[in-house]
Amino acid sequence: MAYGKLGAAARAAALAGALALCAVSGGVAAQTPMPVPLGEYGDLPAISQGTLSQTGKRIAMITTRGEARYLIVFEPGKGAIARADVGTEKVRSVRWVGDDRVMVITSKTEKLGYGYTTDKAEFYTAIVVTLGASVDVKVIFGDRRDIPPAIFGDYGVREIDGRHYGFFGGIKLAADQRIGYRLDHTRPYLWRVDLQDFSVKQVAAPASENHSHDWLIDAAGEIVAVLDIQQDTGAWSLRNKRIGKLASGTNPLGRIGFLGLGYDGASILLWERTEEGIEWHEVPITGGEIKPFLPDVAVGGLFFDPLNGHLIGYREKGPDGQPVMRDPAHQSAIGKVRQAFPQEDMGMLDWTRDFSHVIVRTSGNQDSGTWYAVDMARLRAEAIDYERRNIEPEQVGPISTFAYIAGDGTELEGILTLPPGREARLLPAIIMPHGGPHAHDVLGFDWWAQAYASRGYAVFQPNFRGSTNRNQAFMQAGFGEWGRKMQSDKTDGLAALVAKGIVDPARVCIVGASYGGYAALAGVTLQQGIFRCAVAVAPVSDIANMYREDVRASGERGTTRAGLLDQLGPSKGWNEVSPLRAAARADAPVMLIHGKDDIVVPYSHSTRMANALKSAGKPYELVTLDGEDHWLSRSDTRRAMLEAAVRFVEEHNPAF
Repeated sequence: MAYGKLGAAARAAALAGALALCAVSGGVAAQTPMPVPLGEYGDLPAISQGTLSQTGKRIAMITTRGEARYLIVFEPGKGAIARADVGTEKVRSVRWVGDDRVMVITSKTEKLGYGYTTDKAEFYTAIVVTLGASVDVKVIFGDRRDIPPAIFGDYGVREIDGRHYGFFGGIKLAADQRIGYRLDHTRPYLWRVDLQDFSVKQVAAPASENHSHDWLIDAAGEIVAVLDIQQDTGAWSLRNKRIGKLASGTNPLGRIGFLGLGYDGASILLWERTEEGIEWHEVPITGGEIKPFLPDVAVGGLFFDPLNGHLIGYREKGPDGQPVMRDPAHQSAIGKVRQAFPQEDMGMLDWTRDFSHVIVRTSGNQDSGTWYAVDMARLRAEAIDYERRNIEPEQVGPISTFAYIAGDGTELEGILTLPPGREARLLPAIIMPHGGPHAHDVLGFDWWAQAYASRGYAVFQPNFRGSTNRNQAFMQAGFGEWGRKMQSDKTDGLAALVAKGIVDPARVCIVGASYGGYAALAGVTLQQGIFRCAVAVAPVSDIANMYREDVRASGERGTTRAGLLDQLGPSKGWNEVSPLRAAARADAPVMLIHGKDDIVVPYSHSTRMANALKSAGKPYELVTLDGEDHWLSRSDTRRAMLEAAVRFVEEHNPAF
């Protein structure tokens, strides 16, 4: 592992008493540090997807070299013991199966032929890497002619009588005397795969036409419940073999699914999206009344045992939300780790079932992303590696929370990143709204924001209404507010920064991706006289087009229509808040950047916007990223995006 920067001794400290770990960081630079090459920000992190083996003796992670991905397995204090090439596809998750096998889930964007409801789709593949005298790599369903080597749902791994079994959705091909096998339908079956010899057993048939199934697997590897959803009406039923129907209802949005098994596996936990927000339910496995789950607690997430699926605790919602574990020993261990790593952006990436070993990731001020292996028994932490090895602590722009009041009195906040070594006064600025829009930005190292800060810009990431950093009501306050209050929340934040003397109002651009790209376009079309330029990456340019595309991709499901209308508001107001319809009003240069393999926001959103700007005689650039998806999953195209975006902003809004 790499121990540059401050050195391993300074980055890993002995644990004592309350496990008082410390991540030592360098002092503040006395002068503006030399800028880091943009590629150091644009490249994918050097390490990702950290996971612990069941005993905690081994750690696996993905390391990236250009576009090549490698699985590295090592033992703390001993170094790497195995390495496997997992190709150039996008790695989505990594987890251990015992102490000798690692499962890697990858994905690839594929074009679809005639007759499908969408032109492209993301296909997922499960790979199992077995360690031994040599490293063996197997693809789930890779040896079957009647099942394509792609998974359509990952339903967990269970340990049964010392063997590990994975449960996956998979498409079964129909036998055909002429060609061997043919595609009959795309509704997945449920399969059990022995992860030692890779034998496959069908355990459940697919849902009927126009229905979907969700399966919940218990500790013994049995289907403990099936959730059937009618895709047009949202009518649903929850059943198991022992009781039959456990519960039923109708969700017009089609938004209901399993969370997992409750404490001790005695109940089934469900989430449901209603007009009032997200509701969580609990249903006894033996039958009985469906009840609210933790009705008086604002829950931000749940923790489950990975080998039996039982609930072990939850995390309170909000930026200061604390984990609440059922087992007091687990609660004590987490408390010690959190006390030891007081950074605002600290996350426990993985832990053993007994919490004897933990992987911690930190980032934020003077930290571009550091991983630690924590041994609770020895009260010791060891720095594993750094995500961005060539960005020194003093080169990280200062990060803080900036609170402000919207025009209608709503209290808001956002994340402010400042240029390293510069006074926070009358700075050129970038307003950078997040995507989603139901997401939020946190006090951590953001590669895109830091890249601009390194070039002399203050970067503000507003958590506007509709964000998920607060409660359900705040998130739902964004419904129907695209281009309206959600947009003014962003410029109200800019006004507050100007009032504080931090930002020069005459030197501001707006930059964003996905919904943030929509907001960037809206900033120079629906709004005027505020921004000197806009950079929109994979943007939604027309709401009506987005609605039609999403409904078509769903197979014209009524539940999809209802869900979109719930979030977007009445269709009669869409045109007036769609940048495509207001291209002639653009009052600043626009850069559009879009990946050809985007299956979330089609590439056509950018080409249509470019054509509209061209017809209106407005200045624009269109940058096409071949082979890139919506999430900027590749280093070369992510770097190309960043270099183009920074160049465009520096041209139209120089920092110096």
